[in-house]
Amino acid sequence: MAVPPKELQDAARKALETRRELAPSARAGTPVGLARARDIANGADLSRNTLLRMHSYLSRTEEEYKRARSQGKDITNSKQILATYLWGGPSALAWVRRQLNIT
Repeated sequence: MAVPPKELQDAARKALETRRELAPSARAGTPVGLARARDIANGADLSRNTLLRMHSYLSRTEEEYKRARSQGKDITNSKQILATYLWGGPSALAWVRRQLNIT
């Protein structure tokens, strides 16, 4: 249905690389989040069902992401920021909403 733009692919790639470099106790990401990151980083054609799951996750965690950012945290010291990047980064929610025609 939709191939994620380069910005989302780069965010997911950055998250996967950062996650590999972190100590296991500092890593974020469920098996679903890691699979999503690999799909996004590889530019996979994402189904409507996948876009709906992305929308659900990103909208549910948006405030936590913003709170971590406002505290000066980044992808290396916040599991929430790292998890958001696994799902395509901070601009992924707006992109998903456009793909699904959600305002």
